[in-house]
Amino acid sequence: MSKKENDFGIEESLKNLGIKDENKGTSTGGDYFASGKILESYSPVNGKLIAKVQTSGNEDYRRVMETAEKAFKEFRLIPAPKRGEIVRQLGQKLRQYKDDLGKLVSYEMGKSLQEGLGEVQEMIDICDFAVGVSRQLHGYTMHSERPGHRMYEQYHPLGIVGIITAFNFPVAVWSWNTALAWICGNVTIWKPSEKTPLCAIACQNIMNEVLRENDLPEGISSVLVADHEIGQQLVDDKKIALVSFTGSTRVGRMVSSKVAERFGKSILELGGNNAIIISKEADIDMAVIGAVFGAVGTAGQRCTSTRRLIIHEEVYEEVKNRLVSAYGQLKIGNPLDESNHVGPLIDKDAVRQYEASIAKCKEEGGNFVTEGEVLQGEGYESGCYVKPCIAEVENSYGIVQHETFAPILYLIKYTTLEEAIALQNDVPQGLSSAIMTQNLREAELFLSHAGSDCGIANVNIGTSGAEIGGAFGGEKETGGGRESGSDVWKYYMRRQTNTINYTDSLPLAQGIKFDL
Repeated sequence: MSKKENDFGIEESLKNLGIKDENKGTSTGGDYFASGKILESYSPVNGKLIAKVQTSGNEDYRRVMETAEKAFKEFRLIPAPKRGEIVRQLGQKLRQYKDDLGKLVSYEMGKSLQEGLGEVQEMIDICDFAVGVSRQLHGYTMHSERPGHRMYEQYHPLGIVGIITAFNFPVAVWSWNTALAWICGNVTIWKPSEKTPLCAIACQNIMNEVLRENDLPEGISSVLVADHEIGQQLVDDKKIALVSFTGSTRVGRMVSSKVAERFGKSILELGGNNAIIISKEADIDMAVIGAVFGAVGTAGQRCTSTRRLIIHEEVYEEVKNRLVSAYGQLKIGNPLDESNHVGPLIDKDAVRQYEASIAKCKEEGGNFVTEGEVLQGEGYESGCYVKPCIAEVENSYGIVQHETFAPILYLIKYTTLEEAIALQNDVPQGLSSAIMTQNLREAELFLSHAGSDCGIANVNIGTSGAEIGGAFGGEKETGGGRESGSDVWKYYMRRQTNTINYTDSLPLAQGIKFDL
């Protein structure tokens, strides 16, 4: 890491999290080891090298699998409330390291410090949630049609859960999966994004402390910082009972087919193309705030980012003008500086996609009311800072149907609510949606069977952000998976029906009798 980098105390945070100049990218809960190539992690904040990581190779993968298999045999026998206690202790550790980890998330990924700290708070919240669930892994008891018999259903752990995460939420999505997987008795292997390896190592360092303090076996929590080839092994491996994948629809389609081919289970959290419908009966102040935060938060790099605003024709010009004014007040710069609203994109590839999307939109006829550009000069040396922009479009444009991971907001006009809902649903993705209205009938129609087809549908709040208590996920090309709250724990367990005969006879089905 750069010895000259002292901005906002990042070096001290890296030290506290156990991040060194050169790191090993494989851990099974004990010492780190690795035999693969060197991966360099550069910050999109200033373009500087943060640290190097030696990645995982094939031999490392084999060792992790062996350790995980061994750990599962022991961990599954620990009572669920005791497993919940382990997760509770992780939550306490995260409270201890919240400022340092939030700062690292901001520095390595590029989101604002407030959002980085908020992401760590999500980790703490899911730990708290999972602790409660660890005492509520309920089955069902039912009456048997046969006298002297008892029937019930129960849930058992799956085994090894593989977790593949994206760069935009480099720590929270791991915690959503692990907290629930662990209280269910599973062990986990995490392959993080190659764009944010240090966040993963920091999380594993924190969990390693919990494992050591409780004299628990290695392999309950493992991390593999590796390239796509190791990720492919994780997907193909029959020993991985469940693969939770967060990423693009293109890769998710491959993951789904490969895991299904071997009769494994998968949780897919893929693309979003989220819209807010702004009714003529909306509170315009609330609508503008929700739209701006949803569109520019994390520089538009959330799966729940607001991509489209579907605005009633009677308030269209007012909303457009207020958005243009709000965008003119945005402060873009170092995300560790809490006075800034928007940080950088993750890397220069993302910048190129941003530029290409703007060009495509103009080619299709889009009218930009706030122009986009790549920012240069002092404070923007990394080349990853861009200006959020707004375009008037038609929903049918090819670029509008596509998810662009950048702060580009599309404005679409509507006349009737039925038309607005049809526009909202007329994209391949189905993650998050919202309506801004003070009309109860409009709100209820939007939430009805004839309303939003997304996994998340909100009224008078934006599309981004989700509470831990609710199941998170979407439909259509978003993948259909669910993570985090509600009864999602069932995804991480196998269901079993049990029948007990406590009589001295054995009645057979359909009255069949054997005289033996």
